[in-house]
Amino acid sequence: MGKKLTPEEQLKIMKKGVIEIINEEELLEKLKEGRPLTVKAGFDPTAPDLHLGHTVLLQKLRTFQQLGHKVYFIIGDFTAMIGDPTGKDKTRPPLSKEQVLENAKTYKEQVFKILDPEKTEIVFNSEWFSKMNTEELIKLTAKYTVARMLEREDFKKRFKENRPIAIHEFIYPLLQAYDSVVLKADVELGGSDQRFNILIGRDIQKEFGIEKPQVAILLPLLVGLDGERKMSKSYGNYVGIKEPPEEMFGKIMSIPDSLMWDYWALLTDLTEEEIEEMKDGVEKNRLHPRDIKMKLAFYIVERFHSKEDAERAKEHFEKVFSRKQLPDNIPEPKLEVNSDEILLPDLILKVGYAPSKSEGRRLIKSGAVKINGEKILDINYKVKLDREFILQVGKRKFAKIKPENVKVVEN
Repeated sequence: MGKKLTPEEQLKIMKKGVIEIINEEELLEKLKEGRPLTVKAGFDPTAPDLHLGHTVLLQKLRTFQQLGHKVYFIIGDFTAMIGDPTGKDKTRPPLSKEQVLENAKTYKEQVFKILDPEKTEIVFNSEWFSKMNTEELIKLTAKYTVARMLEREDFKKRFKENRPIAIHEFIYPLLQAYDSVVLKADVELGGSDQRFNILIGRDIQKEFGIEKPQVAILLPLLVGLDGERKMSKSYGNYVGIKEPPEEMFGKIMSIPDSLMWDYWALLTDLTEEEIEEMKDGVEKNRLHPRDIKMKLAFYIVERFHSKEDAERAKEHFEKVFSRKQLPDNIPEPKLEVNSDEILLPDLILKVGYAPSKSEGRRLIKSGAVKINGEKILDINYKVKLDREFILQVGKRKFAKIKPENVKVVEN
């Protein structure tokens, strides 16, 4: 970041988009020591792909790298086999070691879209936990009480409602804390839902003789495309960082205008002053919110793909949505069917634009499905496959159905 910054200047940059620092004075004291801080964030590879919600922490790690600090990206290959109970109302099903390692492989590829590989230490926590014997594990569990664990909101709720809490779920936060002991972490980053776990890390570090425990930096959970709930694959309101450029661009353009300021703050390198300048321009009608959102979509696509991809995605978006034209290169799927006509929900499922018939029906009812530009609202609508037509699902998914690509097979 150019010239050497004072501790106070560094702190100001670190605070961008942050909900809470526990505590700020301790962080400033660490910065005044003039050494690179050891900063950690842990990711359990419970699914193969990351989405923009996961990258909020990566963006903050990147900021620490730019300020000259040492970043540890912890892949929780051991802890993922337990599963973080945070925010869960029931015990998570365990993952196999094979699933975890396969997912971890893709994480390593994806994180360097944001982090500097030369300044990132990727570590697997199985490195130390696989060597921990039973005696050491019991000693670790003896450093915290059940009463303290039950102070945690999700455990408290499940206990009160007489829902099961497995013993290994109590162990999870202790294992996360022990990561901080091993790495002698100065700072741990996490979403706001990780407050309890990270604070246990402070307590456990003290138990192991670390006099100046880690500072907790808590970031907001990124709100998804619906503008209401946190970004999550289970809600279908996410932007995957491996999604095609046009899909990614279109999804960003679909977010509510009010939400884009959080995306600018949490997902980009822009300073608070630069973001405020844009916001002021929109509020005073000097700038159009659509143009600022398009700039954001371009920024994100360029980061995860390339400038050329971002330019093509922008051109595609303008062509399809601004000028109401059809995109180039519409997919022409090959279909196997039982007759030359098909129910519309079945067709949507066959072309892969819905995961199930019920989701296809939901999309039709919501007005998200068109044939040759005409909206279809009847879930029992039958489509004849003996002529060419354009199927559109949502704003960005098109398919050209051609009779020569349809094969009718006997039951």
